[in-house]
Amino acid sequence: MIPITTYQDKTVAVFGLGRTGLSAVRALVAGGAEVLVWDDDPNRRSDAVKLGATTSAPTMETWKGIAALILSPGVPLTHPAPHPVVGLANRLGAEILGDVELFARSRPRAPVVAITGTNGKSTTTSLLAHILSTAGRKVEAGANLGRPVLDFDVLGVGDAYVLELSSYQIDQTTGLKPDVVALLNISPDHLDRHGGMDGYIAAKYRLLEMAGPDATLVIGSDDDHAGRICRDLTAKGRRVIEIAVGRAVASGLFVKDGQLFHPGLTAPLADLNGMDTLRGGHNWQNAAAAFAMAGALGLTADEIAPALASYPGLPHRMEVVARLDNVLFVNDSKATNAEAAAHALAAYENIHWIAGGVAKQGGITGIAAHFPRITHAYLIGEAAQSFAQTLSGKLEHEICSDLATAVHAAHDRAAVTGGVVLLSPACASFDQFASFEERGDVFRALAQDIAKKGDGNGHNGYPRQAAGGAW
Repeated sequence: MIPITTYQDKTVAVFGLGRTGLSAVRALVAGGAEVLVWDDDPNRRSDAVKLGATTSAPTMETWKGIAALILSPGVPLTHPAPHPVVGLANRLGAEILGDVELFARSRPRAPVVAITGTNGKSTTTSLLAHILSTAGRKVEAGANLGRPVLDFDVLGVGDAYVLELSSYQIDQTTGLKPDVVALLNISPDHLDRHGGMDGYIAAKYRLLEMAGPDATLVIGSDDDHAGRICRDLTAKGRRVIEIAVGRAVASGLFVKDGQLFHPGLTAPLADLNGMDTLRGGHNWQNAAAAFAMAGALGLTADEIAPALASYPGLPHRMEVVARLDNVLFVNDSKATNAEAAAHALAAYENIHWIAGGVAKQGGITGIAAHFPRITHAYLIGEAAQSFAQTLSGKLEHEICSDLATAVHAAHDRAAVTGGVVLLSPACASFDQFASFEERGDVFRALAQDIAKKGDGNGHNGYPRQAAGGAW
């Protein structure tokens, strides 16, 4: 834990007691602050009280004198409308911030890496942490991914903090001065929380602006929005490493045909082909970004390249969870928008695609180019009807009542000719599941149960090989 002494002997309110909120309570109490807390869930309030906080419903009277409000990233700060608690804090003259800003004010001694982008943040964060730890560095990785940032250990100068940051977290942060920043890509997402695309882009750009003039900025240039930012900051003389996939760049790093190159060198820095946990062009971008950031932190190519090959991958990100005869089951539950789902669809053929949930703006119209790879679609959740309309006349599909029905239907059809049963929903999960993790866990359990029942050896079927080159 990183104790926060900034508010020693002062009163601070924490609103929203999920994992980041409770983490902030622990750190503030350890640093000597008086902490008032509120959450609609009485069990969470009870958890905070056990940590030394005091339950206090937000009113002008009860919160009078608070120095700051620590706000959960999930609570609207500005759009579509500020949460009432934001207006209350403003009337009380209290600053509003998040746990990442508290971390910044702890003045960490170890180098700080901050990673953002619409897609690929989690994989890039965990991959960089794996590279650094394989090279013998002590690393704390998380923030938006995994552990809250204030639960990290206090690190020294030779170590590294690797932070995955969402646009929500960036909005609540003003004083972070990362030594290395990566902006992977930008595509429409969370537009309601930022007042439209311009606001969403501005949130990502702010993280780059927070970095000091000597910071290294690793920026993907494959999409129009991030590419424009890359060119803008390069023109301003910032220390930019451009990364690209499928085309060479004049400076930076690029991947062609699965091989990672530095301009001017004929031999590749790494061959990514055959790495199952870094499969597909989107993962090649993640690998290029992690390679660049590791280099900026002082690692050599000879230290970085072997670590790419040993990367174990992340749950719910194109995670191979079971095989049975000629059927492969892939859990890509983290694909909560069409752009993310498109990456998984591009990586396989003969796909039995499970999609649906709470649709993001634009639905799945943007991934029509990948329809030829899909043998059949199985639609679930709130978006099933609208997705069916999009697919009508273009792709064979059926509406399933739930995920279990979809998985069994997909397996039954795939078992005939072989193929990939792919959960890549292009949707949020909140209509039927508490989180994308729960959705992926259910898929994994269903797939492994099918594999176990169909495999005479009583295991999940991993030793069995696919027939017919289905993947």
